[in-house]
Formats: sequence, structure tokens, C-alpha cells
Amino acid sequence: MFDREHIRSVADITRAQAKAAPGNVAHVFEGRATTYGQLNELSNRVAQAFIAEGCKPGARVGFIGKNSDRYFEMLHGAFKAKAVVVGVNWRLAPPEVAYVLNDAKVEVLFVGAEFYDTVAQVLSECPSVRRVVALDGGRVDWISFSEWRDSFHATDPMLPSADDDDVIQLYTSGTTGHPKGVQLTNANYLATFVAGEASGWANWQRGEVNLVCMPLFHVAGVNIGVIGHVHGTKNIILKDVDPQAILKLIESEKINIAFMVPAVILFLLQQPNIKTTDVSSLRQILYGASPIAEDVLRQAQATFNAGFVQLYGLTETTGGATYLPPEAHDPAKGKLRSCGIPYSNMQIAVVDDKGKPLPQGEVGEIVIKGGMVMKGYWNRPEATADAVRGGWFHSGDAGYFDADGYLYIHDRVKDMIVSGGENVYPAEVENALFGHPAIADAAVIGVPDERWGEAVKACVVLKPGMSVEAADIIAFAKTRIAGYKVPKTIDFVAALPRNPSGKILRRELRAPYWEGRTRMVN
Repeated sequence: MFDREHIRSVADITRAQAKAAPGNVAHVFEGRATTYGQLNELSNRVAQAFIAEGCKPGARVGFIGKNSDRYFEMLHGAFKAKAVVVGVNWRLAPPEVAYVLNDAKVEVLFVGAEFYDTVAQVLSECPSVRRVVALDGGRVDWISFSEWRDSFHATDPMLPSADDDDVIQLYTSGTTGHPKGVQLTNANYLATFVAGEASGWANWQRGEVNLVCMPLFHVAGVNIGVIGHVHGTKNIILKDVDPQAILKLIESEKINIAFMVPAVILFLLQQPNIKTTDVSSLRQILYGASPIAEDVLRQAQATFNAGFVQLYGLTETTGGATYLPPEAHDPAKGKLRSCGIPYSNMQIAVVDDKGKPLPQGEVGEIVIKGGMVMKGYWNRPEATADAVRGGWFHSGDAGYFDADGYLYIHDRVKDMIVSGGENVYPAEVENALFGHPAIADAAVIGVPDERWGEAVKACVVLKPGMSVEAADIIAFAKTRIAGYKVPKTIDFVAALPRNPSGKILRRELRAPYWEGRTRMVN
């Protein structure tokens, strides 16, 4: 239950739980258990460390690492010190990592062992970073997290919090080639807690066991852990998304609640031991971040005796907009392809290109208004004004409402590709491809992929007299952008379809690959 009386900001979460149930386990990571009382004290030490580092309210602190309990100690400490945690996607290439650190002006950076080399490579290019903390130790040039944290006393600084304070900043891929920092506030998170409880899906009880397995640089990964702490659950933190490890934990830890993107659900269903693993403890499976194939959902329902809830939202809406409740997952109701109904504290509309609301059944852009809509894009007033107009966030997703008020995603107004829950913007990939000496023109599209939902495909026009193998282009792209953004396949074409103003007609490029499907997302 969300304790609204005692949790009036995210900084209050550990305070409230330490008072209510200090001996209950807050989380477990690789056998290391931390109680709520301990988490409260550890986060106090982290808060004092931030203050001693000279981090003023609003200072940005970065995290690049796999999932761990240390992240949540750091996060709750930052909440209390009024620092803003910037999650850095560890799948980014070094130049992209440097861009995020510089854009956010990160002052203190926490780094997991797997990314020590990456950060060491770009650190000289990031002048705002004045302290690097090695989460796993083992560096003579960087202080270990435990030493840094334990150098300070466990007194709660009790700094005043305001609804409009930024608390988390997550980066979304940019349509113009650069990612944008999404500013999420205390008010955004309080609205999220209220929405989850009012909708009924966040009916989590103190002591229930919650799985935190999605990457913590994603809003969904962060939220599931934070909401778990809000409700006093025992949170089992998994370092990496590993289907076999997930099945083992469900059985050994008696997991009750889990959030997974559709690709991970598919991977679980493909495991040879899925039928012999005891998954009976699962009572709720949350899924989202990308559409799910109806066949996969039906198979999952047959495999797991759990209530399924789909969550639709974006980073810019703190991950929330609509939800598809368990009762709507009855195939007889015909709602399995819907992303659900709006939360009670959120408004959703479908509008035409002039912003005029469209009637039920007509496809238009999905726009979202309410307490979960971001404060804005960090230092991007023009981009913020373009995205949020009159309080309505323009999602870039195209959809429609049915007669019962259920929302359906039809296509994307923008060109974003969602592959395995990761957002990929064609402009970023095209920027990388255009650096290849043999490429005259290139367009990137998403094509159906049974495993990842969509796969990145590049349509390439070569310069006259030039020849190159697809594998060489793919290898070239890997040196410039994150692996998940790299095209999986290359088509060589004579020319790209463009409109009179020169804009690539991506819909024409995509159409042959999506032929015979009822919607142009997978």
C-alpha cells in the first residue's frame, strides 16, 4: 500500500519503510540482503557523501552499470541530497556515453566494473565529472563505492523537497541524432504511485517478492524497483536479463510480481525447462515498452497462472499513460491487442495533425496530459515546447480508441523503431552510416522480427563505381553506435523514395515488409 501520509516525496520512501518495517528485507542482490532499516542508513551515508562532494540541489550524478543493490543505495541517497540521477545506457558506444555525460554536466559518476574501460576512455572529454566512484572497487585511481559511502555518518540531511524538484533524468534517443534528457520530478513519481494504486495493479503487499530484472537506465527498470520499495516488497535484483536465471529465481525466491518486456517473456517461453520449473508463485506479470504478439501473450497466459497487466507509456510520461487490466486479458473480450484504458489521473486523446480530437475508431496521434508528464527536456526549451503543447505531450505514436474506451497502437507518427524494448531513431543510425566512404544515401526502417519485435534494416545507395559487402557496413556501424542500433540487414537500392521537399518516404520503404499484417508495429 502507498503510504501517502508519510511519503510526500521520493526522499521519504526509505524513511517511511524504515519506520514501518525496519527488519523487512528491502532487496537481495547475488545473495546480499539489505533490510529497509539498513537501506535507510546506507542512503543517508550516500546523501552525506554527495553533500560533502559539493553537489548542490539539482546537481546531476551519473550511473553506468549493470543492475545492483548499490544502484538503489545511490538512488535513495541522491533523493535525500536533492541530486538528480542520470541513468546512462551501458549499451551506448563511447562517444555516445561522453555526449550524455557532457549534456547533463554530470559531477559524480558511478561506474560498474564492466564499463571501467569505457569511462576511462572518455573521461578526459568530460570536464564536469570531478569524481568517479567504482561500484565494484578494484581501481587504484577511483575510490570504491563502499569506501566512499562509509566515509560519512548516517545522519539524514532532511533537506526540504518540492514537487517540482527533478529527481531522475533519463535519456531518450533523439530524432535529430542526439538523445534528450527527460526531467522527471517528485510530482511525476507521486502521480505514478497514485495511478498504480488507483488502477488496482499496484496492489502489492509488504513482504511480497518482486523481481527487478530490466535495465536500470530504462524508466521501467527504475520504476519497478522504486515502486517495490514504496510498497515495502522484497525486491530480488538481477544483474542481467538472463532467461535461465529468471526461471531459477522465480522458483527459488518464490517471486510474486515481475515486469518484463515482451521479448523477455518470449525468451522464457522458449526455455527447454519452462514446463518443469515451478512458477506457481507468480501472481502478477506486468509487461510493456513494446507491443506484444497476441500468440506470445496467449502462450504466456497458458504457461503462467498469473494476472497479466500491460503498461503503456513513455519515458516522457514516467512510463505511464494507460494500463490493460487482468480482466481485459480474457480472449473472449477481444482486447488483447489493446494497450488499455487511461489512468484516472491521466487524460489521453487521439488528434489529427492540427491537434483536433478525432472520433472513436479514427487513427491519429496519441497525446497525453496529467501528473506523469515530464517537466521537460533538459536544456531543450524548443524541443520541450514542441513536445508538450498546452500541457499535452505528443507521443509520436498513432492509435485509436474503440467503442469501450480502450486504446490501440496502430503505427508511429514518428520514425522510431522499437527493437527488444530499446528505442532506435533512424536519424542516429543514418548519421553513422553516412560516414562510410562508399555510401551515397541511406534510410533506416524497422522490419518485423519474431524475436525482437522489430529489427533495424538499412536501405543503402552506393556511390557510383563503389562496391561494398553488407557485413562491412554493419562492422563499420558498430564502431560508431551502440550494438542494438546497428542494422541487422542491409538492402542495396538504386534510389530512395522521397517527397518533393526531399524527405524520405519511409512508409513506402517499410510497406513491403509489413504486407499482410494488421498493424505496422510488431
